Amino acid sequence: MEKKLTQKEINNIVWKACDTFRGTIDPTQYKDYILTMLFVKYITDVWKDKKAAYNEKYGNDEVRIERALRHERFQVPDEGTFDYLFEQRNATNLGELIDIALQKLEDANRIKLARVFRNINFNSESNLGETKDRNRRLKNLLVDFRELDLQPSHLEGNDIIGDAYEFLISKFASEAGKKAGEFYTPGEVSTLLAKLMDPQSGNRICDPACGSGSLLIKVAREVGSNNFSLYGQENNGSTWALARMNMFLHEMDNATIEWGDTLNNPRLLESDQLMKYNIVVANPPFSLDKWGAETAAGDQYNRFHRGIPPKSKGDYAFITHMIETTYEDTGKVGVIVPHGVLFRGSSEGKIRESLIRENLLEAVIGLPANLFFGTGIPAAILIFNKGKGENKDVLFIDSSQNYEAGKNQNRLTTENIQQIVEAYESFKSEAPLKGDEGVVLKERYAYRASVKEIEGNDYNLNIPRYVDTFEEEDVIDVSTTQAEIVRLKSDLSLIEQQMDIYLKELGF
Repeated sequence: MEKKLTQKEINNIVWKACDTFRGTIDPTQYKDYILTMLFVKYITDVWKDKKAAYNEKYGNDEVRIERALRHERFQVPDEGTFDYLFEQRNATNLGELIDIALQKLEDANRIKLARVFRNINFNSESNLGETKDRNRRLKNLLVDFRELDLQPSHLEGNDIIGDAYEFLISKFASEAGKKAGEFYTPGEVSTLLAKLMDPQSGNRICDPACGSGSLLIKVAREVGSNNFSLYGQENNGSTWALARMNMFLHEMDNATIEWGDTLNNPRLLESDQLMKYNIVVANPPFSLDKWGAETAAGDQYNRFHRGIPPKSKGDYAFITHMIETTYEDTGKVGVIVPHGVLFRGSSEGKIRESLIRENLLEAVIGLPANLFFGTGIPAAILIFNKGKGENKDVLFIDSSQNYEAGKNQNRLTTENIQQIVEAYESFKSEAPLKGDEGVVLKERYAYRASVKEIEGNDYNLNIPRYVDTFEEEDVIDVSTTQAEIVRLKSDLSLIEQQMDIYLKELGF
């Protein structure tokens, strides 16, 4: 039997292809070229696989083959294939030919790929250099991707291509530094949030600041079936295109991903009203400046009725948008925020108080520092639940010391994630933090606070106010310590005497 390509082999090949641009242009730019070429190679090879299967089925009957291909998930015109571009690799206008091929792919798949490639230019002199250098780089890129055989029949599993795409995005994020947070949430954090949300079959799921779509996909995978619908919105055009391709490569191309500013121009609407969902998740930009506070009072969707967040910090603007887009009595929100959201005053304090009084806040989960790309500050997850019912308490979890240290970035392990999820599900105070073989490392890990307690803290949600992380020191035996000091002084005196002898012998 022919050996099939593994995830690791494909990841190695696509990462090697990045050498074409590495050191020449910024990772936040060259990611678009690499990921787009991976996309083109994939749909080309899937198309070849489909044609081969229909050839065998219909005995080379061109009419029947053509008719069958028209019913596939996507269409690939001859001049839109990777193979056609590879044949043109020595052309003097190679960048232009690639752009034309992408346009043909869009035209052939107007519903699924409309505008996806509009923000990328393979003929860009400012990004890829003058014609000679540009042609050389693009030819090398085509040669590298030629090594990849992405026909599904030659792969070890169906998820390999989507996972290779995710692999690349995470690698680009680690190289991109501060800008990485704009398009990617670390996989372990996405997994944690997805498990906390516990999506169910039939759910509508949304991310109003979806970046490259990775968090949405993680939540969808937690459903355990294909019975769900995905929605997202992204403000950055090139990142929106990545999200569209990401959905496609994970065979979730029915997802609705809109391009635009969620706070100022929400695009996910039904009958001119905000669309509603079972679950809304997001890792929105931390403390976004100039988010649109000046027009918020006249918001036609009345999202800011609890108060208008400060113009220099849009955290609560995203939070209140998310809450307003969930179903009444059942909707859940999971949002990643900077710690300032927990305790800042003024309008933010009033909004926070209102959310607590409405019995919407369910849990506050403190995360370790240095988890996210581009910032070392610790963050927290807030969970809001419109279905809390009679339970008016709020669970606080301090997982700030619960991580695996890395060279440049910390990460959550599978065990760390499971401990947080179990503490949330039990909804009890003092869930123990356990290490190897069940050894208790720390008793104070979670605390279930009443609204009265939170009110007593002026609605300040700073986690140390509720989860006391102070560790008692061992009781000092004064008499024993005194005796030890006397002994040490005696030892020091003997050493000094010996030193004097040695110094005299040396003539000092």
